[in-house]
Amino acid sequence: MNNDTHIAVLMGGWSPEREISLLSGAGVADALRECGYRVSTIDVAHNLPEQLAQTKPDICFNALHGVGGEDGAVQGVLEVLQIPYTHSGVRASALAMDKHLSKQIFA
Repeated sequence: MNNDTHIAVLMGGWSPEREISLLSGAGVADALRECGYRVSTIDVAHNLPEQLAQTKPDICFNALHGVGGEDGAVQGVLEVLQIPYTHSGVRASALAMDKHLSKQIFA
């Protein structure tokens, strides 16, 4: 990645962890801007595909917490739209959120 890279920080969402995600996302966005990157922030609680189409990021940084952000849902949207993203993929995210299934597989 170079400093011309446009990074969209995904934050907020609809889980009970929305407020901490907004704080995390703002911190990530500030740090990336300090490094010289072009940064947009997106609150995924509002029509994510439309916001991504308007923003046209090169990559998304997932600063979401909880359901919707850590369970593979947002990752699935990004994969369908062919937008690279940080953190785990759909399958790993979904598995990590299902503690019962994870325990069965890894125990």
